[in-house]
Amino acid sequence: MGKSRYWFAAKEHGWGWGWGWGWPLAWQGWLAYASAAALLVAGFVIFPPAAAPARFVACNVGVVVALLFVCWLKGEPLR
Repeated sequence: MGKSRYWFAAKEHGWGWGWGWGWPLAWQGWLAYASAAALLVAGFVIFPPAAAPARFVACNVGVVVALLFVCWLKGEPLR
């Protein structure tokens, strides 16, 4: 059973998970990234930056915070 219980690898250099050298370790990590990307695109369509800049920023911040929370819960401990 050599599978990792983590969805995201911690970066070798720097702080955090994901992009760069720390690609997702499991399909759930890829799904989390794809979901965040889809939500960011949907936020761009639902809250156009020119028409609703505050809602657009709030939507983007919410998606990023949610993704960071998932990375923190399901990722390797930070070094």
